[in-house]
Amino acid sequence: MTTATIPRYASDASPDEISAALLEHGAVIVERLADDDLCDRLLAEVQPWSAASPTGGDEFSGVNTRRTGALLTRCPSSAAMVAHPLILDVVDRTLWPKKTTFQLHLTQSIAIGPDSPAQMLHRDQWCYDFFPFPQDVVVEVSCIWAIQDFTVANGATHVVPGSHRLRHGVRVADSDAAVAEMPRGSVVMYLGSTFHGGGPNVSDETRYGINVDYVLGWLRQEENQYLSYTLDEVRQFPERIQRLLGYEVGAYALGYIDGGRSPMELLDPARSRRAQSFEPG
Repeated sequence: MTTATIPRYASDASPDEISAALLEHGAVIVERLADDDLCDRLLAEVQPWSAASPTGGDEFSGVNTRRTGALLTRCPSSAAMVAHPLILDVVDRTLWPKKTTFQLHLTQSIAIGPDSPAQMLHRDQWCYDFFPFPQDVVVEVSCIWAIQDFTVANGATHVVPGSHRLRHGVRVADSDAAVAEMPRGSVVMYLGSTFHGGGPNVSDETRYGINVDYVLGWLRQEENQYLSYTLDEVRQFPERIQRLLGYEVGAYALGYIDGGRSPMELLDPARSRRAQSFEPG
């Protein structure tokens, strides 16, 4: 495979344009989608949690890498990234077949420490027990937000553009990857079938990124969102985030409670079943 570059877009690009490029190339970068103030606040929120998190237990997880989940309560500023309107619009246009909903797959900070080797290139959708999804089924969109500048030296994410078209069981070489160098506040988006991995950190500082992934509403989430947050905490989130967490039915009869009610009524009994019901079309 010939190494290709990752298409780049400004923050005012249209979701249609970004989604088309994401489907074509398997990855895109949207530059400076979050401002410096948001990045500063999120970095301050995440660093104490990251310091208290264990390092990875193997080379894939990173023996000098710390991952922290459940960011919506631990790092409240992350909500602006999880529910960013442009990101959600792109995801909505990209996942297929999406006849009903999509949901939040995971949130995590990824802190790659100094002197860390490159992570093995992989596909995020391998989490589904390596199931060989058809190439025209797009089940997942992943996002890595740079809350610091991402550089070649500090472990910027490596992505292999075009690798989403490779058949199941094929592997790629590190030399096939492009480096997602980008200024803080930018985000690299890639499909669940696109090969990628954390880059080597040869600098003397820890590289912090925020990983937010989305998946079709009828698939199990990688991070268990129902146990990551209490019901009282979920009730405090905006409705859009409640739905992203999985508190709406994922299809006509998927995820209901009490014989047919939407879980959204559990969060707010004032919501009527009729208002939340799914109309197949």
